[in-house]
Amino acid sequence: MKLNIVICSTRPGRIGPSIGRWFHGAAQAHGGFEAELVDLAAFNLPVFDEPHHPRLRNYQHDHTKAWSASVEAADAFVFVTPEYNFSPPPAFVNALNYLFFEWNHKPASFVSYGGASGGLRAVQMEKLMLTSVKIMPIPEAVAIPMVGLQIDAEKVFTPTEGQAKAAPGMLDELARWAGALKPLRA
Repeated sequence: MKLNIVICSTRPGRIGPSIGRWFHGAAQAHGGFEAELVDLAAFNLPVFDEPHHPRLRNYQHDHTKAWSASVEAADAFVFVTPEYNFSPPPAFVNALNYLFFEWNHKPASFVSYGGASGGLRAVQMEKLMLTSVKIMPIPEAVAIPMVGLQIDAEKVFTPTEGQAKAAPGMLDELARWAGALKPLRA
């Protein structure tokens, strides 16, 4: 099964790639998925600019076609997401809205980061949004509060012992759901 680990922040100076690289290594060590690190910034998605509703899959732009292929290929998702003003990053919301069927019947979890809440307020909103495109968000996740304390001068992220231990359990559960939902995607 294929896992897309999606870096949801696209802003300059972001730390999402550092956290994404750590989690990608954890997913590779876990072995339950073929893990791919996917950076939303690489798709350069403008504010939704397709002339047709995503349900029609009549994409006109190359950036949408590339994004569609990436999402379609995955059996599960982990969203590496910050919290901006108690909300999801706009790039996440925009990327979600570009597609519909490609998301359907796949599970998702989160590696969230931020200040005191560790990004959990954004995750709660993201879970609600994901259900509208038929994604099953699971409760198991990794939260990183006060993330700045775990990033060094070279922007390398070092997890706490608890975060490192949470990752395999989350991946175990995500693999169970991905396997269980696979017949719905056939």
